[in-house]
Amino acid sequence: MVDIAVAVVGAETPGNVGTIARGMKNFGLSELYLVDPPELDPEGEAYGFAGHAREDVLPNAREVSFEYLVENFYTVACTATTNEDARKHVRYPFVEPADLTDELADLDADVCIVFGRERVGLLNEEIARLDRVCSIPASGEYPVLNLAQAATIVLYELRDLTVEETQHPENAHVRAEEHEIEGLYETFSEYLHDVGHPEEKIGKTERLFRRLIARGQPTGREARTMRGVLRRGALRATGEIPRGDEDDEE
Repeated sequence: MVDIAVAVVGAETPGNVGTIARGMKNFGLSELYLVDPPELDPEGEAYGFAGHAREDVLPNAREVSFEYLVENFYTVACTATTNEDARKHVRYPFVEPADLTDELADLDADVCIVFGRERVGLLNEEIARLDRVCSIPASGEYPVLNLAQAATIVLYELRDLTVEETQHPENAHVRAEEHEIEGLYETFSEYLHDVGHPEEKIGKTERLFRRLIARGQPTGREARTMRGVLRRGALRATGEIPRGDEDDEE
């Protein structure tokens, strides 16, 4: 996996540094560099906002010069504002975070994602010395994000390069077996007959139900639950289970 570090230049608020450290922990990064940082009191808001990153990412952060970043990394400057065309080259061309992963995947270099100050971000003279520009697309009326929010978005988009395994199961959704879904269709057909749905409309209604379920891609449990509901509804409709029957409660 690509070795990616994070740098924050001139942060004014300790809480933002702590929140960025937490975002790094969330998305599998650990190497944090700070240029002209505020005081990070272990009893203050930086450590309070860092979550579990207070145990490793934040206390291991290194204070370095801007020159150190330039000399040791392939640097990606993150900025909200960009030049609109190629007549200027300070903040243009730029890449969006969603496309940055592909660019960095095969890069044979140590990478550092560089974020700037809360109020003015990275200065033009700083960006001019960095290798690549990254910008988050946002509303043209108000494109400037909070420093920690911007960092979290960029680090999230890089997760394919930095996170080997997430907390999600390998298969987030397992579709029901075909025989389970066909069983649901059969139960629905029985339900239509039992509740007295007009005979001439049953075929069309069955097709509509099949298309609806096919789009939904139900799990096995969902299919079984729906079958139970339909059977119970049919029994109530025919009077075999009276409404309010306490024995019917699960």
